[in-house]
Amino acid sequence: MGPGTSVEPSLRLRASWARCEHLAVPPDEVPPVYTGAVDVDPLFVESGRTVLGDLRSTLAGEPVGVMLTDATGLVLQRFLDDAAMHRSLDRVHLAPGFSYAEAHAGTNGLALALADRAPSLVRGAEHYVEALREYTCAAAPVLDPRTGDIAGTVNLTTWSTTSSGLLLALATTAARSTSALMLARGGGAPGRGAAGLATGAVTSSATSTAVTGAAPRGQVYRVLPSRAAGPADPCTSAAWRSAVQQLAELLLAGRSVVLSGEPGAGKTALVASARRAAGLRGTLLAARAPAPDQAEPWLAAWTPVLKEDDACIVVSGASDLPAWGADTLAALLAGARRPTGDRPAPQPFVLAEHDAALLPPQLAGLVDAVVEVPTLRDRPDDVVPLAEHFARAHRHRDVAITPAAAQALRSAAWPGGATQLRAVVQAASARTDVIDVRHLPADVVAHGRRQLSRLEALERDEIVKALAVPGTSVAQAAARLGISRATVYRRISSYGIEVPRP
Repeated sequence: MGPGTSVEPSLRLRASWARCEHLAVPPDEVPPVYTGAVDVDPLFVESGRTVLGDLRSTLAGEPVGVMLTDATGLVLQRFLDDAAMHRSLDRVHLAPGFSYAEAHAGTNGLALALADRAPSLVRGAEHYVEALREYTCAAAPVLDPRTGDIAGTVNLTTWSTTSSGLLLALATTAARSTSALMLARGGGAPGRGAAGLATGAVTSSATSTAVTGAAPRGQVYRVLPSRAAGPADPCTSAAWRSAVQQLAELLLAGRSVVLSGEPGAGKTALVASARRAAGLRGTLLAARAPAPDQAEPWLAAWTPVLKEDDACIVVSGASDLPAWGADTLAALLAGARRPTGDRPAPQPFVLAEHDAALLPPQLAGLVDAVVEVPTLRDRPDDVVPLAEHFARAHRHRDVAITPAAAQALRSAAWPGGATQLRAVVQAASARTDVIDVRHLPADVVAHGRRQLSRLEALERDEIVKALAVPGTSVAQAAARLGISRATVYRRISSYGIEVPRP
């Protein structure tokens, strides 16, 4: 189908047609589903308009409709010079304000690009709706560089009899250019999109390896029995222990669960602790959803574990799977049966999501319960024990944390949760046997809640570095920085900097 996926085109199309039949999409014509004005990200719209405007100039005189849609399939903008194509697309409502989501317009390029999170080409008779079979549609998803979420699509539509083999390449290039322009205009570094969508590792929540194998993109996955799940849980806060107990009771009852919580909250660690508390044994496997084009080998790599007795599967980020991948995973999970009484029951599994509401409906229908995972910032009592645990695991011996550093760790916001804490502690413990404030990054020591500009962040970092020198007073830091003491005090208050106590 295109460079964005290794899955056989016919498989994706068959899966889309099956969804259309299930959704009872009219097979003869596209009903007009008009939304009109919507609330969309202006950075995405303006960046898309710039890129598509340039593309329109490249295609001047060609019967190609160049469109920008939002993440739901709503057409936001359409650039088109050919009068005949203009009238034709209006007749099938492929125009601004109308929805071309799969549920409304059946299998088409932009709907498939959104469903499978991959560049997609749908030609002539491959369209589900008969009225669209005179067109060829190529579309590619635009990823928001700040979050990795799909912001929308770039869609190119032309006559099926005159379609160009370059159509999909043009759409893909335009989508990438839009994402790059969003990053440049947004003035920020890429968010989880670049990393979160580019890897497909299957990882373990434990520390000793039982079986290893090659996973997509050369990553390694580990399959570990729960009895090898490492030392006891260092977290003792009431919120964490309550979540552990709730999940343990559900797993003992053979229930399938969604863990809902922020990235880095420790969902897989929660499962390991709950299984330990429940006395459950057997394989514990944690699998994080890969990039859309790696879904097929990713599923093949770990799903054989579903056949094992007493296995527990934790799948993170299932909402990022392409639609066909979510269909396949749902069928695999539903088909893994364990005898209970007179009839088989589904094998328990855990789906870890940032927001349970984003779970694909085919997977949501298999879930029995939802457990909220408390964030690290809401359980400060767990921060230092976790930090000591991470440092010990990294250095293979105890690493001390000074009272000042402990206070800074407890006071930090930890937007990346336990994952961020582990990275900070490992970096610090690699340099010292006694972690002090000066070994911590500036964004941990400073606790301001507002978003800083690049210049403000640089200024904050320099002040933190100056104050972190042992024995340095505010006056001495001000002198070293070449600014007044009053200015340093104002910046300490503004940036939420924790001043080390002597």
